[in-house]
Amino acid sequence: MRLGFLIYGSLDTLSGGYFYDRQLVHSLRAAGHSLQVISLPWRNYLAHLSDNFTFRLPADLDLLIEDELNHPSLLAANRHKPYPVVSLVHHLRSSEQRPAWQNTLYRQVEKQYLRSVDAFLFNSQTTQNVVARLIGNSQPALLAYPPTDRFGPALPENLVLQRSQEPGPLRLVFLGSLIPRKGLGTLLKAMALLPPRTARLDIIGPLTADPAHAAAMRQLSRRLGLEDRVKFQGPLNNEPLAQVLRQAQALVVPSSYEGFGIVYLEGMGFGLPAIGTSLGAAPEVIDDNRTGFVIAPGDSSSLAHKIETLQANRAFLAELSLNALARYQAQPSWQQTASQIHTFLLGLVS
Repeated sequence: MRLGFLIYGSLDTLSGGYFYDRQLVHSLRAAGHSLQVISLPWRNYLAHLSDNFTFRLPADLDLLIEDELNHPSLLAANRHKPYPVVSLVHHLRSSEQRPAWQNTLYRQVEKQYLRSVDAFLFNSQTTQNVVARLIGNSQPALLAYPPTDRFGPALPENLVLQRSQEPGPLRLVFLGSLIPRKGLGTLLKAMALLPPRTARLDIIGPLTADPAHAAAMRQLSRRLGLEDRVKFQGPLNNEPLAQVLRQAQALVVPSSYEGFGIVYLEGMGFGLPAIGTSLGAAPEVIDDNRTGFVIAPGDSSSLAHKIETLQANRAFLAELSLNALARYQAQPSWQQTASQIHTFLLGLVS
């Protein structure tokens, strides 16, 4: 098949959503399909809407996959699609926390876009349910869980148990872009509520997605007096990132919303209990009090209590760590998911 894959910016962007996109592109090419990556420039939402005056879909394809993130640019182009168009939906912009009037606007634009495509790839049951509530569920769809096995086999149980018993401050890791939705401010405020020797935190993630917010988080850390407990590592990938995850004892990403949360399962592959929030798909991955904790978005006090519990009760930490490992091992492999996606796309073309 001649396929297109439409995104904003670079396919090499370091984020869970773009990692999914990269792996899907690699899998489709490895299956023998010709695939063209079509990139529109990152700009603000109003500028993206203006793309509708100029952008048109390429003509020489059999099928086009669109990252739903691009929805404001594609309303006009999709009206004249000469082949099936599939939307890969990580999560809806209108699902994120922001003033109600803004989400009302985004919801109307997204609804129009979602009705313009022929089929869907969803990364989670939560995302599929959100779209069904917005436009119904009459279009063909595949629930295609993201790749979470990029680091290979899970960490051995004996190493996970040994690590959980190591004394000293609890070693935490935050992994994600430094953008408001990821909840780093909630985590820093929780750290400030704890006695100094309770926990240490490594913050790993790109600083360029929202430079103003990244700078604000560094300033907040200094203002809260956390310099000796918190380390901003910047972006890490592959082995450097794996090394940090092997040494950590828990993963904390208290996002206000996650469409799936690849990061939680990746951490569980290293036996890391995960702490996320109740909005979005995090509860699909995190079984509260079994593989980690689910808190309300923005609840720094509750988050501090969970961290203190893990630091003080190493037997409980060990139990959650082993449960997290088992949850990771139960997740379908990316090879299985990619095979289902290939079959689904072939069916749409034929």
